[in-house]
Amino acid sequence: MKFIVVLSLAVSLLGRDPVRTRKAMVVAQEPIATDVGVEILKRGGNAYDAAVAVSFALAVTHPTAGNIGGGGFALLRTASGEANFIDFREKAPAKASRDMYLDAQGKPTRDSVVGWKASGVPGTVRGLALLHKKYGLLKWRDVVMPSVKLARNGFVVSYALARGLRGGERLLGQFPESKRLYLKQGNFYEAGEVIRFPELAKTLERIAKRGPDEFYQGVTAKLLAAEMAKNGGMVSEEDLKSYQAVERKPILGSYRGHEVIAAPPPSSGGIGMLQMMAMLERLDYAKAGMGSAKHAHLLAETMRRYYADRSQFLGDPDFVKIPLKGLLDPKYIASRADSISLDRATPSGELKHGPLPAEESEETTHLSIVDEKGNAVSLTYTLNGGYGSGVTVSGLGFLLNNEMDDFSAKPGAMNMYGAMGGEANAIAPGKRMLSSMTPTIVTKDGKLALVIGAPGGTRIITGVMQAILNVIDFKLNMQDAIDAPRMHHQWMPDKLYLERGWSPDTIEILKKLGHNVETGTPAVSNVHGILVEDKWLQGAPDGRSNGKAAGY
Repeated sequence: MKFIVVLSLAVSLLGRDPVRTRKAMVVAQEPIATDVGVEILKRGGNAYDAAVAVSFALAVTHPTAGNIGGGGFALLRTASGEANFIDFREKAPAKASRDMYLDAQGKPTRDSVVGWKASGVPGTVRGLALLHKKYGLLKWRDVVMPSVKLARNGFVVSYALARGLRGGERLLGQFPESKRLYLKQGNFYEAGEVIRFPELAKTLERIAKRGPDEFYQGVTAKLLAAEMAKNGGMVSEEDLKSYQAVERKPILGSYRGHEVIAAPPPSSGGIGMLQMMAMLERLDYAKAGMGSAKHAHLLAETMRRYYADRSQFLGDPDFVKIPLKGLLDPKYIASRADSISLDRATPSGELKHGPLPAEESEETTHLSIVDEKGNAVSLTYTLNGGYGSGVTVSGLGFLLNNEMDDFSAKPGAMNMYGAMGGEANAIAPGKRMLSSMTPTIVTKDGKLALVIGAPGGTRIITGVMQAILNVIDFKLNMQDAIDAPRMHHQWMPDKLYLERGWSPDTIEILKKLGHNVETGTPAVSNVHGILVEDKWLQGAPDGRSNGKAAGY
């Protein structure tokens, strides 16, 4: 079949300039939080101080995903070239059991998605504290207090927040405290009004004054555990007391002369991105031309193969042996790439995970920051679904995650994002659930080049990868690389999701190749990144979001 190169770059989005600064840059999904980060940098803090401050601020100003009741990952690179990864993913409580979300007929229930039983043990406060303790310059109180002031004094509701809260009515309205705080008992906040969270302000102030142990062993821990017990939740005082964030070695890879520093498991994003990029480099897909049917076809087929592997092999590395070397083995990459036909889409029902060589001995938020010294951090954290489990803890003012849904309720069952799981990601007490969060840092000849990441459930991995490819392969600036139309395939369900902006000709060719195309799909993640080029920092929030880039 002949492929027609059709450029389709969504003119309505492309052509926006990135924000350019010389010294430092903060990009986050909510403007007020971005400004908090810039202020911390101007006060002498480094990128890691700013990341902690922005994360706490997002817990106030971006309630759909910003949190102290969830967890996440921080990938960092110091100005001297040291790379590290901090894992503060939530854990299953001690009372959790393998089949806890199955009904009498063995079918998954909604308990992993909505309500008190959906929450894993939160990791955010421990993770931010570890990042700050090891790399920060300012005092802990100084980076937490901006969020206290925002919660206590209030802030002006944006149009995006007002719309988001209305959209969350069905979930938040099920729980009295959430309905009171976020929905004004059903009267709704309008853009321009001031919203305040006094209970959250008191919680954050205790954390600012007494340190992270307050959340895990102090008043906050006792109140949270008591409310859990009262409402049928599972997180106990002992679960909170024993929780620790951990450091892991990042995964290192390469793509067309660039070094890629990626997130290790329990993130499925780093390994997935490196595997797909290795297949695409072997296929030399960039020659197809951006926006062409061949470009989209090869992307879809590599995505399809990785997600089949993901369902079989990935989970918490503290509980299961993950064949990282095998998944990135050049011979394995070659076999997966060579199985792609240029003339036919591979039906997902005919595709399974590959035979590995022998092993050698939906709502999240993201921020990217580079400081004056060249320190960089890419931090993604989450409640999982928008507004998490819907539960706000009485007296504490924060929403709880519904991360237990990221486990496999049973092998072959799909979670809320349609991702199919296997044995490696089965529920076990103390285990961290698999994640799609993909904070990433790219270097070129040993120098910082790109800091990037995204929210967006299982679409995070493919969204971040496409933005990186748009910079490296198609030489787009940071803003255009992020705003360009994206696509997503995750093996199961067998659908190729295309955002608005793809050419009708391209879509028709993809259908003729056998792809089950779904057009006009919601955003394939919301990518936020910083590109370092010619001594300038290009900051870009995703045009699909209400984000902001700012610096000096």
